[in-house]
Amino acid sequence: MTSTRPFSPSTRRDFLKYTSAFAASGGFLLRELSAQDAKFVTAETTYGKIRGVDSNGIKIFKGIPYGASTAGANRFMAPAEPAKWTGVRDALEYGHSAPQRDPAAPPPPAGAITISGQGLPAEGEDCLVLNVWTPSVGSGASSGRKRPVMFWCHGGGFASGSGSSPDNDGTNLARRGDVVVVTINHRLNVLGFANLSEFSRDFAASGDAGMLDIVQALKWVRANIPEFGGDPNTVMIFGQSGGGRKVETLLAMPSAKGLFHRATIESGAAIKVIDRDVAVRNSELLLAKLGIEKTNVRELQKLPVEKIMAAHFAVIKEHPGVDQATAGFSPTVDGKILPQHPFHPNASPVSADVPVMIGCTRTEMTLFSTNDAAAFSLNDDQMRGRVKDLLGGPALGIVDLYKKLNPSASPSDIYFLIASDYRYGAPTMKVAERRAALGQSPVYLYYFTWETPVQGGRLKSPHTMEIPFAFDNVKISARMTGGGAAAMALADKVSDSWIAFARTGNPNTPKLPSWPAFNAKDRATMVIDNVSMVVNDPLREQRIAMFQAMNLA
Repeated sequence: MTSTRPFSPSTRRDFLKYTSAFAASGGFLLRELSAQDAKFVTAETTYGKIRGVDSNGIKIFKGIPYGASTAGANRFMAPAEPAKWTGVRDALEYGHSAPQRDPAAPPPPAGAITISGQGLPAEGEDCLVLNVWTPSVGSGASSGRKRPVMFWCHGGGFASGSGSSPDNDGTNLARRGDVVVVTINHRLNVLGFANLSEFSRDFAASGDAGMLDIVQALKWVRANIPEFGGDPNTVMIFGQSGGGRKVETLLAMPSAKGLFHRATIESGAAIKVIDRDVAVRNSELLLAKLGIEKTNVRELQKLPVEKIMAAHFAVIKEHPGVDQATAGFSPTVDGKILPQHPFHPNASPVSADVPVMIGCTRTEMTLFSTNDAAAFSLNDDQMRGRVKDLLGGPALGIVDLYKKLNPSASPSDIYFLIASDYRYGAPTMKVAERRAALGQSPVYLYYFTWETPVQGGRLKSPHTMEIPFAFDNVKISARMTGGGAAAMALADKVSDSWIAFARTGNPNTPKLPSWPAFNAKDRATMVIDNVSMVVNDPLREQRIAMFQAMNLA
C-alpha cells in the first residue's frame, strides 16, 4: 500500500545529507526537495515493508535484499532466501557492491573512465540486493496499469561492476517510458564462479553461483514487482559487456526459463563460457595458492574474504590464461545448471521463444586502450604487429582488406576496427545468426556507430557507449557522451526503441526507420547514428573474413 508523508525536521536533515552524498559521488542528483514535497514512500514485499523516496513522481527503493548474505556457510553455495523482517526497513541507500577489488591494488584515479562505473558503494558479501525505480507503488495506486519491467545486468565481465553505478540510475528511463527499472548486484569473480564441485558435493552449484543469484533476483521480481506497478509477465533482461554475456547465459539456463520475456544484449558475446574441466583446474590453482587441501575445501568458508580475493588476483597474475571471459572464473557448463554453452555449437533452445535484440559498437576497443597512448599513434608496421599478435596467420589478409574498405583510416583506426570486430563484432553477428536459426522468435541486430566528442574524439564509438543512450542518461554520463545536443537527440530515439522492445518484443518506433527482424539471408542491421538507417549486412566482407579467421562456421 502506498504511504507518503512529509519528513520531520530531523529526518529531512538526514535525507538531504544522504542526497548530497550521492551528488558528491557522481550519482543521480535528486533535486533538493522542499519540506512540503519531500516524502517517504513505502511498499510491501514478501519479506517485509520497505521505505523509499518519491522524487518528482518516481519512487526509488535501493538496497532491497533478494537473498541472504553470501558470507560464511553461504559462501560458494546457491543463494538462500533473505530473512523476513518486522517494521519498515529503509531502502534509501545502495547496498554493498560484490567483492571485486584486489586488496593489494590502489583504487582507480579520480575521474577515470571505467567500464564498471565510478562512485560505487563499499564492497561486502552481503551483496544480494536490488534497486527499483517506478512511477507507482502499492495496491491500487497504479489504477491497475501493468508496466513493463526492465531488469539490468551490469557490466564488468563476470569479475567486477555494480548495479549501483550512477550510469545505471533508472529515473529517466522509468519516467520516459512509464516502466519499472530494476538493477541488481550479485556475486562475481572467484566468489561467484569458482567451481569446487570436484572436491565436495556440497559445492555442486559453486561454478554458477553468481548466475543463480540473478535467477534468484528474477524470482523476487516475479513475486514482488506487481507491488511496484510492474508486470511479472513482461520482463526484459538487458545488459552491456559482461551484462550482455549474463543475458546470453540466462537464455541457456533452465532455471531462468519463464522468468523473462525479452532479452537485449549490448556489446557482450558469450558464444562459449568455460568447460567444467577448465573451471576445476582454476579452482585447484586457487586452493594451492591458499594452501588448502582439496579434502578440506570447506576451509574456504572460514577465511577472511580479503585473503580469498588476494589469492584470486595472484592466480590471475601468475597464470595469464586465467582471464574472466572464456578461461577464468566465469560460468561453467555443468550439464545441469548450464547444460550447454549459450551459442556453441548452436544457440541454446532453452528460452527459444524469447525475442532478442543484440548489437555492438564500431570501435569497442578504444575504451580498453585509454591508458595505452601508443595505440592511438601507431605507424603501419606497429599496427600490423599488433594485429598479428591478435589474429596470427590471417593477419596480413585482414589488414589489407580493412585498409581497402577504409582508405582514409589511420593505422590506429585500422587496428581498432579489426580488434573491435574480432572481440565483439564477429561474435555478435554469429550470435544473431545462430539465435535466428532457432526460428521461434525474432532477432533484431544493431550496429552503434555514433562517435563521442570526449577526449578530442579519439574514442570514436567505444565500448559501453550504448548504456547512457539506453538509460537516457547522457547528462549523467557526460564523461562518456559529452552531454551535448546531438547526444540528447540520439538518446531520445534509442531509449524509446529499448522501451518499445521491453513493452512489445519489437524495437520499432516512429523515431527510427522501420527495423526488420534479422535473418541469415538479408542480415538487416539498424546502424545507429545521428542519422540512423537499416543496412543489410553492413560489414559483409569484414564479417566473412573474421568468421574464417576465428573458425566461426
